[in-house]
Amino acid sequence: MGGGADVVFPLPGRPPAAAPGIFSCNGTGNASRFARVENHNQPNEDHMVKPTTVSANVSADRSISLETGKLAKQAGGSVVVRSGDTMVLCTAVLAPDVREGQSFFPLSVDYREKYAAGGKMPGGFIKREGRPTDKEILSARIIDRGLRPLFHDGFLHEVQVIVNVISADPEVEADVLGSIGSSAALMLAGAPFHGPIASVRIGRIGGEFIVNPTYSELDESDINLVVSGSESAIVMVEGEMKEVSEEAMVDAFERAHTAIKALCQLQHDLVKEAAGTVETMAFSPIVLPDGLQDAVNAVIGQEMGLHVRKPYHKSTFYGGVDQLKDAALDALLPQDEYGNRPAATEQGWTAQQIKIAVGEVESHEMREMILADGRRIDGRSTTDIRNIWCEVGYLPRVHGSAVFTRGETQVLASVTLGTKKDAQAVDQIFDTTDKRFFLHYAFPPFSTGEVKRMFGVSRREVGHGFLAERSIAQVLPSLEDFPYTIRINADVLESNGSSSMASVCGGILALMDAGVPIEKPVAGIAMGLITDGKRVAVLSDILGTEDHLGDMDFKVTGTADGITGCQMDIKVTGLSRDVLTTALHQAKEGRLHILGEMAKALDEPREDLSAYAPRLTTLQIDTEFIGAIIGPGGKVIQGLQRETGTKIDIEERDGFGFVTIAATEGEGAERAINFIKGIVTKPEPGENYKGTVKGLLAFGAIVEILPGKEGMLHVSEMDWNYVEKPDDYVQVGDQIDVQVLEIRDDGKVRLTRKPFMPKPEPGTERRRPEGDRPRRDDGDRRGGRRDDRGRGGDRPRGDRDRRDDRPRRDDGDRPRRDDRRDEQGGGEPGE
Repeated sequence: MGGGADVVFPLPGRPPAAAPGIFSCNGTGNASRFARVENHNQPNEDHMVKPTTVSANVSADRSISLETGKLAKQAGGSVVVRSGDTMVLCTAVLAPDVREGQSFFPLSVDYREKYAAGGKMPGGFIKREGRPTDKEILSARIIDRGLRPLFHDGFLHEVQVIVNVISADPEVEADVLGSIGSSAALMLAGAPFHGPIASVRIGRIGGEFIVNPTYSELDESDINLVVSGSESAIVMVEGEMKEVSEEAMVDAFERAHTAIKALCQLQHDLVKEAAGTVETMAFSPIVLPDGLQDAVNAVIGQEMGLHVRKPYHKSTFYGGVDQLKDAALDALLPQDEYGNRPAATEQGWTAQQIKIAVGEVESHEMREMILADGRRIDGRSTTDIRNIWCEVGYLPRVHGSAVFTRGETQVLASVTLGTKKDAQAVDQIFDTTDKRFFLHYAFPPFSTGEVKRMFGVSRREVGHGFLAERSIAQVLPSLEDFPYTIRINADVLESNGSSSMASVCGGILALMDAGVPIEKPVAGIAMGLITDGKRVAVLSDILGTEDHLGDMDFKVTGTADGITGCQMDIKVTGLSRDVLTTALHQAKEGRLHILGEMAKALDEPREDLSAYAPRLTTLQIDTEFIGAIIGPGGKVIQGLQRETGTKIDIEERDGFGFVTIAATEGEGAERAINFIKGIVTKPEPGENYKGTVKGLLAFGAIVEILPGKEGMLHVSEMDWNYVEKPDDYVQVGDQIDVQVLEIRDDGKVRLTRKPFMPKPEPGTERRRPEGDRPRRDDGDRRGGRRDDRGRGGDRPRGDRDRRDDRPRRDDGDRPRRDDRRDEQGGGEPGE
């Protein structure tokens, strides 16, 4: 491994000692130079914590403030964290006693985003927040995974941390603020943990790292990485990247830890100014009685050493460990003649304590075998990958499927392709962008051979699914190139080591089987670490036992060219840069091997989609036609979908309209496409069309030349010969060739059929009978315009004597008004 294996273990009840290397600090750092402390002179007689605010800059233009003593003063610790306009209230309460029979550390972390924080109303009928969203669960996991490893072993008091977002700046994420506030609240509550800790988000734009980037900056960043750590070490990492190098990852860790140390110092400043000193909660750690471990070693130590070196299979391995537990119980706490064991031995050792001691023997023997011999419980070396086999197209009716098996871990992945209507609606206070890609991970109890009740999706399933989802998302085609909504179902059928990484591999194979044009294949691998403080072994493709008994779980995903996702949980402190670099490069070697095995099943996306997948066609149109396609009350688009068996989505973006037609049957899709093209096409004079006669009038025919566009074919344009009756030439429903003759200012279209009709020889054409008057387009048989008529509506009557020259009637009556003519010859009344 070289000389970079610097690891430091914290002593129980004391802060962790400083470790050499880039992730170690003496606890002071440079944060105090940037810190600002405000003591609000408000007396608080009921509580020792006085209202106090401290702040520090984590980068050039980003500050974070911590406030305590104002809100939630009955909690053990209460802190408000603010950055920009985002404010998070974090509280911590510790139970004073341990529950009877408690055998594990009951830490609960709840993170909630109230809609009111963003000035929004909840959707739905109830108008109240319901179960936590996936976003809230993922944020709670980030906080939990940073805090949990730093509590003292044997501390079993219940601890509850609640994080509420009380004000939401749409540019400033709250999850890392919740981690900082939770740590500060635990310090004020006197929690016995190796704190404080802090979390930061790291982005990178143009090669420059940014601490806690805004949402706008993340859109341009090639890294979105959350790092949690104490003053001495990084303890948790999670994020996504756009094929970055291993060296860039380590640099990002280093930049993050510099900011973390400043934020840890800020928490020290808050506690000092608000409360002076806080007494750490006294507790009685649950430890093994003196002499028990030696007694168990004497009984089964040699047998355990032989057992961990036997040929490995999961069921036989754990079965053998159970037999050794029974052997230790029989030796130290034998059964009576009725098969019952006493409550404890003469020394006071209980059956539960004996079983825990057996587990310690197992852990010691396994770790020593790896560190001393470089051999693992299944016989592999530290860099070997378990056997892999893959199969694609396993499920006949889905759009894409794959089975990925690595050792005793197996995932069945399937892909479903849908339209924009199938996108997952997102209604949150920070992010409201609908998701067009999502991966759902399921971990049923039979995958580990267990019997358990099946409830809703667990937090672990949400977290593992999201890690696989964000790792694959980096290589998906753009919406413009592939306008589908994509869902991956990753069902774990067997599990013994990183089913989330198997979900990445199986999901990628299923995408390629579905014909999704991904940029590159992605694979994932879980790395482990075993160390005793001096010796270090980095393990590739860890087993479940190695995860449980080891010191690190580092999941890394990526293509052949770079990392796309990672998640790391560390149980020890003080990892050096050399160790992390070794782990990342060893992960790359394993990733390349897995990609090679996957390529044997399918090395690139299929050229065509499944026959059962919808075919999508996207048309770009002017926004003015959107209303015409939808129609009044949606009648046009709904009728078109019924008639063609398609699904049609319309959206407006970038100043244009986009119509997406989805169909599994080609003829229906073609009909829908032609109909929409007809609506959005503007006819031009001189263009020819195959039209359909829709109606007949006395003076012509109505012809549909495009869907929704009709024109008038006048009788004078039906033929070169005289046409007396339109129905002698065309009937409703006839398909005829026509040419656009004219488009009037009001949008009306005049058509002609003459260019497609034979022209008669001169002198043979049939003319209009003498005396027939031409008909108007509007059906008015009267000739001339109103302006040409005489007053009162009379037609012009030719030359008549002027009024002054007409003889008067003998009876002296003047001529009637209707018989008179204007001197100017037919002007309108009043002119």
